[in-house]
Amino acid sequence: MFSHMVVGSNDLTKSKTFYDALFGAMGGEPGNTDALGRLVYAHRGSRFVITKPINGEAATAANGGTIGFAMNSPEEASIWHEAGVANGGTSVENPPGERQTPMGRIYLAYLRDPDGNKLCARYKFAD
Repeated sequence: MFSHMVVGSNDLTKSKTFYDALFGAMGGEPGNTDALGRLVYAHRGSRFVITKPINGEAATAANGGTIGFAMNSPEEASIWHEAGVANGGTSVENPPGERQTPMGRIYLAYLRDPDGNKLCARYKFAD
């Protein structure tokens, strides 16, 4: 459904350290800086872009917004979460773990990146 996601950052160097660790935990490659100075990650058929806001104002996190990353296993989600915390992220919501939801059994892990964007690692169990 989605081709790409874009988040703003006030410090692309901090963002690169953080997101390189997250994508590395999922088996992805480090981000590349494109001709417009944006940090770009390509992984599992999608793109994730980090940029300074085009309007020149400070980047802020979306209130109520969450960006979800599909994981291949609960272990991958846990490693993703640990990598994020070790590289400038903050653990938020409940601790990483399994949840029973109306959509079935899932494993979730939540982080805020260095700019406050809320991220979620999600693995759906095949029940």
